[in-house]
This record gives sequence, C-alpha cells and structure tokens, in this order.
Amino acid sequence: MSRSIHLPFTQILLLGILLSSAALLSGCNTAAGLGQDVQAGGRAVERAAE
Repeated sequence: MSRSIHLPFTQILLLGILLSSAALLSGCNTAAGLGQDVQAGGRAVERAAE
C-alpha cells in the first residue's frame, strides 16, 4: 500500500514560488548583479518587441 501526501493547492503554489525565488536569487550575488540581470531582461524584451 503506498501512502501519498496530500497538500492543498495553495501550499504547493507557495512552495513552487519559494523554490523559484531561491533559484533566481542564487544567480545574483549582489544588488548590483540583480540590477544587471533585470536590465538584461528588459533589453531582451525590447529586442523581441522590435
């Protein structure tokens, strides 16, 4: 007989958001690095829109 863990949708969603945030923030060592990442993302969006 297998046991399954039943988590409410909101807990699963929160866990996903936390894990995603941790993965994204681990790539930015400093606040300046975060700013550069956001700026590079903005440039990519601009290029895609052209």
